[in-house]
Amino acid sequence: MAELQEVQITEEKPLLPGQTPEAAKTHSVETPYGSVTFTVYGTPKPKRPAIFTYHDVGLNYKSCFQPLFQFGDMQEIIQNFVRVHVDAPGMEEGAPVFPLGYQYPSLDQLADMIPCILQYLNFSTIIGIGVGAGAYVLSRYALNHPDTVEGLVLINIDPNAKGWMDWAAHKLTGLTSSVAEMILGHLFSQEELSRNSELIQKYRNIVTHAPNLENIELYWNSYNNRRDLNFERGGDITLKCPVMLVVGDQAPHEDAVVECNSKLDPTQTSFLKMADSGGQPQLTQPGKLTEAIKYFLQGMGYMASSCMTRLSRSRTASLTSAASIDGSRSRSRTLSQSSESGTLSSGPPGHTMEVSC
Repeated sequence: MAELQEVQITEEKPLLPGQTPEAAKTHSVETPYGSVTFTVYGTPKPKRPAIFTYHDVGLNYKSCFQPLFQFGDMQEIIQNFVRVHVDAPGMEEGAPVFPLGYQYPSLDQLADMIPCILQYLNFSTIIGIGVGAGAYVLSRYALNHPDTVEGLVLINIDPNAKGWMDWAAHKLTGLTSSVAEMILGHLFSQEELSRNSELIQKYRNIVTHAPNLENIELYWNSYNNRRDLNFERGGDITLKCPVMLVVGDQAPHEDAVVECNSKLDPTQTSFLKMADSGGQPQLTQPGKLTEAIKYFLQGMGYMASSCMTRLSRSRTASLTSAASIDGSRSRSRTLSQSSESGTLSSGPPGHTMEVSC
């Protein structure tokens, strides 16, 4: 492994009363498939995994996850975990454009970079949070290294390879749309793009005017050339850790996430469909997603009930935990929220969490 480059930085962000700036260390490490950059916040906690994030196409770790991790209630989580934010190669801020003909890693190879990161940091286990392409990368890593992944929060995951019809549609779209427009259509629903809200304008500008747009196109091509994860309920190829699948209603990837939910172990999987959240719930509904993540972590035994926010204080809230099998943590979490009362009610294992905001 090559020498590690390390830079001390402090990220600018709004602080809560009494909160001090959170120090961050950005590293760049060589792997068999090229260099990868990641940023570490906090210090390792004894007997706790690291929170490990991986962003979607067209974004980097800041533009993908900052609204979620800066949300006030999220501070209860991040003070209890060290976290690692990975930037896919060439996606980090200030990244130079790759030379013409550069062979960008496949999503499988991006997953194979993760052990190099964990080896350097001396981290043994993670809880992964991934969006889109990043959700795929973390899932592939979890399939290859199940003993190192304690849980996964997968937003907008599409575990399927593109079929012939998908390829034809993609090629036709490419004749009339720019790469930036196609990526925006991947990130957001057509309704969101048509409304052109302030958020959409911000991210349209981020993608369209990205100085590393050529690099982004390479990541985009790798995503479109992904292999099928071949999940099979009851089969050998499945995620063995607790999983929370997240998607917004009417989001571009809603059908894919629903299908993914049908292929995973229902006693290990929760499905959160968020109303009024669009294509990127971590950007549009960070509060609701934070509360769901807290429940997910509580089900894994990492968040005490005293740390929970108003959802846990509701007398109607409940969390169903399945019995442990052979000493491993095997739990299911099922929540549903009424759009009328705003309260939570319990449900049978493996069903959908529907959050109306």
